[in-house]
Amino acid sequence: MKKKTPVASTAKKAAPAPLQPFDKYLYYLNSVQSPDENMAFLRTIYLDQRGVVPPGLTLREDFCGTFANSCSWVKLGPSYVAHGIDLDPEPIAYGREHYLPELPAEARARVHITEGDVLESPLAKCDLAAALNFSFCFFRERAVLKRYFTRVFESLNEGGVFVLDVMGGPFYQETNEHELELDEPTPFSYFLEQESFDPITCEARFHIHFKRKGEPKRKKVFSYTFRMWALPELRDLLLECGFKSVDCYWEGTLDDGEGNGIWSRMKHGEDCDSWLAYLAATR
Repeated sequence: MKKKTPVASTAKKAAPAPLQPFDKYLYYLNSVQSPDENMAFLRTIYLDQRGVVPPGLTLREDFCGTFANSCSWVKLGPSYVAHGIDLDPEPIAYGREHYLPELPAEARARVHITEGDVLESPLAKCDLAAALNFSFCFFRERAVLKRYFTRVFESLNEGGVFVLDVMGGPFYQETNEHELELDEPTPFSYFLEQESFDPITCEARFHIHFKRKGEPKRKKVFSYTFRMWALPELRDLLLECGFKSVDCYWEGTLDDGEGNGIWSRMKHGEDCDSWLAYLAATR
């Protein structure tokens, strides 16, 4: 069959749809958080620690921000309850406007959010407490971190579990910038910049930048100063605060050196440039 010679179209091409106003929390969610997967993983850790998962579990999400994780938690079962606490009213207001309305009324009733300080405000009793996205690293003095860990211990029900995520490795002991290209909600790049590292204090300054396709780079949308706590430091402090046991969940490795997404209790880790681990402390 003879191919037809293409004819140039005289029709005007439609202009690309304009981008929606930039929503920093939406882009943060799509680049940093995976609430449904994260909450299912927390439940798996609880099962691994306790051997059984009751029909309903109460989670407290410390430093909850927009509390997207809490909203995902209550979707795991009809009797799952979530409490969230955060100092900043802005992300809490965002979560009330954007995430709570997505839940059925009965699930919304099981999400309880408090604007408060984890060091001062009453902490809801829970079976599982979590401080994710390295949020506890805002506490850069041992005495302050011990005070927080002690309050968590006292707030947990007997046999309760406290989960932290921790990052480290030589990669985080120097200035660097990492770019990740993503497609949702629109094509964009996520940048994590480490501006500095102080070897005496182990404090590091981080910035998150975003760049949507066709737009200038939005710099320092989020900025943090963290202490890069070592895993043995954290384990020893948690035990000092009364926890019965502290286990480290370490990710397996593929042949190319990348993580395989499978986390197991480990007593020894690999020597690698950067790593992410979870600590689970049981009351």
